[in-house]
Amino acid sequence: MSKRRGKGAGAGKGAGVREGVSAGSKAGKGAGAHIGASSGSNVGNSTGVGAIDSRSVAPVEKNQEVTVEIFGLSHDGEGVGRAEGFTLFVQGALPGETVRAKVMKVKKQYGYAKLLEIQVPSAERTEAPCPIYKQCGGCQLQHMTYEAQLVHKRQQVVDSLERIGKLQVAGFVTKKDERAGDVVDAAAVDVNVQTESNEQGSGEANVRTENNDYGSGEAGIIVHPTLGMQDPWRYRNKAQVPFGMEEGGLVGGFYAQGSHRIVDMEACLIQHEQNDDVVRQVKEIGRSLGVRAYDETSGSGLLRHVVVKYGFATGEVMVVLVTNGDRIPRVDEWIEGIRAAVPGVQSICQNVNTARTNVIFGGVTRVLWGRDVIHDTIGDVKFAISARSFYQVNPVQTEVLYGKALQYAALSGRETVIDAYCGIGTITLFLAQHAKHVYGVEIVPEAIDDARGNSLLNGITNATFAVGKAEEVIPAWKQQGIAADVVVVDPPRKGCDAVLLDTLLAMRPERIVYVSCNPATLARDLRVLADGGYIVAEVTPVDMFPHTVHVECVALLVRQD
Repeated sequence: MSKRRGKGAGAGKGAGVREGVSAGSKAGKGAGAHIGASSGSNVGNSTGVGAIDSRSVAPVEKNQEVTVEIFGLSHDGEGVGRAEGFTLFVQGALPGETVRAKVMKVKKQYGYAKLLEIQVPSAERTEAPCPIYKQCGGCQLQHMTYEAQLVHKRQQVVDSLERIGKLQVAGFVTKKDERAGDVVDAAAVDVNVQTESNEQGSGEANVRTENNDYGSGEAGIIVHPTLGMQDPWRYRNKAQVPFGMEEGGLVGGFYAQGSHRIVDMEACLIQHEQNDDVVRQVKEIGRSLGVRAYDETSGSGLLRHVVVKYGFATGEVMVVLVTNGDRIPRVDEWIEGIRAAVPGVQSICQNVNTARTNVIFGGVTRVLWGRDVIHDTIGDVKFAISARSFYQVNPVQTEVLYGKALQYAALSGRETVIDAYCGIGTITLFLAQHAKHVYGVEIVPEAIDDARGNSLLNGITNATFAVGKAEEVIPAWKQQGIAADVVVVDPPRKGCDAVLLDTLLAMRPERIVYVSCNPATLARDLRVLADGGYIVAEVTPVDMFPHTVHVECVALLVRQD
């Protein structure tokens, strides 16, 4: 899970790998695009987009209404199917469905179509509870049962490992037991895996990693069931809401799909209720004070965004007003209104952003009232969260993710650990409680300042932090005699730097724990490490963002001596 979540390699359209199209081909839509049917769907995997000769005329044309048999999902959550043998992406369709759709765009090997009618629905279809689901675009999978989402996300990981990494995945059988949605890995029998129920509501294969002998790895990578949430709603602790103007005054909500038009919103079902309430209150205060929102066309207006941060464990609230200028008219009334309306508010800040950009924050942040941080905890580690600092948005699943990383690290208290891409020290401080010493490295100086502060906040003395590129700092540590037994990497979406991978292979730690927010770049990097002498033992997907297409993973690599 990354500190910097911008689009990287494999994140954007056009970087593509499609089934039947080689990695890096421009025909693709997104790196590792999953167009095979999800496990448990009614239709088998396709033989690939390449079924149509690119020199021939497509058998469908724009504005034509066609019947489409849906066999899979793309990484953007679109249904993928065929009409007259031609591949079409249909937003809102699910695997196993037959739909009527209108062709909107045709390319050489594939096209896009608008869903008109579901003729044969999938058993995995459900009614999206959000009234603005189709307009918003923030969630992509609310129309799919949560159990099916978890299966799909695991399949997305498997597809990336096999198609991009060319890695062998251990055999997998889908079956249901008494707990709806459980998926049990058939390979578990061979690797001493005990499948149990867990708090997240899906079967977790708990591997006794300290006792396993992974041998040569020829049996394949164990990809466990996705660890989901018991209650997959209202999980986000941070809201970033754009503001605009309508005839009725100030509005705040979301950008309508495919536009920069802001649609007013009262509630978001994946935001914590406190965030929704704070945004509502700030909106009403702004309207009463006659505040005008920023207009990106003219560059005029004051209020650009309202950012709310909420501590799940502490109940503390931070409100950040992102403004197009230094001066806030009637600022004292703003402050008093927010303090009166928002229980638990501990910090009110202003961030100034006068640039003509869609980047939310500018370079200057000041405290208008209260503290410059709020606090929250993950497990028993306390963190100070500032207006600009990164902090995971789903604290419940963050504890699950970090718990899995800690399990894979298999620490006894005698190990030296390096945490590359350490950010504000979230994983580092988790590991430090179980290791002899942990070294964290991060290229962002402000993040390292936060990491050191969080270390002091928790009284942790066996953690050392350094600013710089991991691929430069880690070799310097090695020259100082610091040799890691375990290395944890948690890179951004673009994956690990190639030089860092070379550094890891030269250092040869006993274990590498790879935390990833992008299965495509994870698969690419695992291939490099496997070729360099590591066994990719197992991967556990974690659903950090229910009802979206995103999936996080934790992978365990063991040195092959």
